[in-house]
Amino acid sequence: MREEEKIFAGVLFCPGDPELKAIKLRTHKLNIEYNQTHEDETEKRHAILSKIIGSFGEHCFIQGPIAFHYGKHTKIGKNFFANFNLTIQDDAEVVIGDDCNFGPNTTIVTPIHPMLPGERREMLTASGERKHLCYAKPVNIGSNCWFGASVTVCPGVTIGDNCVIGAGSVVTRNIPSNSFAAGVPCKVIRTITDADSMVHKPEIIADNQIIPEPLPREEG
Repeated sequence: MREEEKIFAGVLFCPGDPELKAIKLRTHKLNIEYNQTHEDETEKRHAILSKIIGSFGEHCFIQGPIAFHYGKHTKIGKNFFANFNLTIQDDAEVVIGDDCNFGPNTTIVTPIHPMLPGERREMLTASGERKHLCYAKPVNIGSNCWFGASVTVCPGVTIGDNCVIGAGSVVTRNIPSNSFAAGVPCKVIRTITDADSMVHKPEIIADNQIIPEPLPREEG
């Protein structure tokens, strides 16, 4: 089994494997290229992102600077916005839905290292070689999510649709859909409801109006 296949199998792999190092080096160089562009160089930025990210939908804007690890293991939906300093350490797969907004310094990580220092330094492979090994767990983020500044999402976490994650949160466990969650570790504070609509904040909405959500189409 190739080392990249081991990642997706959820077993120990060697991050120093030449094939993996080549993938990461290519992506890291492309990160630098992206970070040297201006935000209005949209065609150039789109072309670079197309080489970095596994897939992404239309109307994707990433402020930069960016730091993707593999890049190819990340899939992003349409209408995605990320502010300054997006970091995605996508050893395992990272999937982000549609219409998500990430505040500055959002970090998503997937790799996990052994807890014991000796095992963290090196272990024996099946062939008896001493190597530095780790493993990784995928991260899944639903659609219509908003992350405040400096949110960190840890390996193996799933965040449902329509969630708001408060600034500075460290998400270590799954967050169900329609939740406002915050804290270190991040916990669900409450469910988001129609009571959170801006219509209930006349002093802020001023002379603006909300756009009603379309009713679901009936089958048949």
